[in-house]
Amino acid sequence: MNHINRRTFLKNSASAGGMLLLTPYLSGSMLTSFKSAQTGYFEREFGIDDEICQMLLEKALSKGGDLADVYFEHSLENWLNLEDGKVSRSYGNVLLGVGIRTVKGDQVGYGFTQELTKESMLSAAATAASLVNESAGTVAQSLKLLKTQNYYPFDPSMVEIPLESKLPLVKAINDKCFALSNHIVKVSAGFHDSTKRILIATSDGVKAEDILPRNFLYASTVGEKDGRTEQSWYNFGGRRDFSYYTEKLTDKLAEEVIKRTEKLFEAIQPPAGEMPVVLGPGVTGILLHEAIGHGMEADFNRKKISTYSTMIGKKVAEPFVTIIDDGTNPQQLGSINVDDEGIPGQKTVLVENGVLTSYLHDKISAKHYGVEPTGNGRRQSFEHYPQPRMRNTYMLSGDANPEDVIKTAKNGIYVEDISNGQVKIGEGDFAFYVSQGRMIEDGKLTAPVKDINIMGNGPKMLENIIMVANDLELHEGGAGSCGKGGQSVPVSFGLPTCLVKSMTVGGTQQKGGAS
Repeated sequence: MNHINRRTFLKNSASAGGMLLLTPYLSGSMLTSFKSAQTGYFEREFGIDDEICQMLLEKALSKGGDLADVYFEHSLENWLNLEDGKVSRSYGNVLLGVGIRTVKGDQVGYGFTQELTKESMLSAAATAASLVNESAGTVAQSLKLLKTQNYYPFDPSMVEIPLESKLPLVKAINDKCFALSNHIVKVSAGFHDSTKRILIATSDGVKAEDILPRNFLYASTVGEKDGRTEQSWYNFGGRRDFSYYTEKLTDKLAEEVIKRTEKLFEAIQPPAGEMPVVLGPGVTGILLHEAIGHGMEADFNRKKISTYSTMIGKKVAEPFVTIIDDGTNPQQLGSINVDDEGIPGQKTVLVENGVLTSYLHDKISAKHYGVEPTGNGRRQSFEHYPQPRMRNTYMLSGDANPEDVIKTAKNGIYVEDISNGQVKIGEGDFAFYVSQGRMIEDGKLTAPVKDINIMGNGPKMLENIIMVANDLELHEGGAGSCGKGGQSVPVSFGLPTCLVKSMTVGGTQQKGGAS
């Protein structure tokens, strides 16, 4: 069996190493291989067969342990950015390697290598095995390929689409933004696409393969009017095929980012204090993700860090509130056919009719609680071990009309978008900057607002949701990532219009805090 080390791999790839500076988009033998079928990729390209996987698993459990897994990854990504119609950045990146994990109780031993040679891989497995010093653990005699659904069908050859095909998309955004407003003085637009291939093998005999696309088209504008300068940013994307990026979508993106910039010229700073807050549909779900979702990740509860650690089976919200974390939404950024521990993508009900019913589990926390994993074991790359992480987190629609929700608030703030923020996972205390919003006066939306923070406590906010509309939207962006434990993974979120009866609204001199 032939194996390949990183130096040989990079040398033989026309797109690798220093060539990235000369060829903006990846091409050559590496990309040709990416066109191949979803299964068997790592065996064909790098000689990684079942025998190699089982050898590494046996080494990882050679000194004991409850379980072990190996995670192979080959990722390609491309970036293209224009500033005022001219290419300012264009580059690619390659990631190739394997991570090997040994688990004993809630402890993790981990080793990884970029060299897919027998010697290097066994050395990484030995590093993982050093966690324990007992008799060898058991590895299944054979690996069985996991059959999964495909929630993001796409043409893997999209990574071969040349710069000349993607450039018109980005150029169109630039031209349309300038054409839509004479207040715009600067436009930055770009396109990002990545393709990740993974192979997972576990000591209990599971083998899983997947190919994950990620891409998004984005625009940022700076406007000047009457001595004021304002800027906005927006994107569309997800786990999409290139055919998603149409002229209609570029029109929609340009119109959205210009609308946001122009609105800020008329924005006021509202009075501070406690008041009703209406969260608009879609992107405001980031507040649900940050202030509430993290507290429902099982590792925080297993360690008694989260407020929710004793709340399973108890009421945490009104009966009309149901919260889902879902890996099965078609083309959404947080969707996964299989998680990074070999568990199929699935939907997890966290809060059902106001009652906390589940946490988000990886294999470690699932064993601790005596439940099945929920498919939330996720990692940034082969250099990281998995943790319980969210996927697409959202609240289901209620029965109210959005107009009635705003009318019921009477006087307060309507939040359309949220940016930088800070959250304390344990207590759930948060502060977020409102990048787009409006005043609510006498039950109607009035003046745009700016330079404000909303502050509160996640569990308390959940309790204080007193009305939910029938307009659930999932965010259509492809740029969202969530940080935790030094790792970042792609996620998405959603929300219907909902009324929080009281939150703290405060003015600020600068935009938000650390994300």
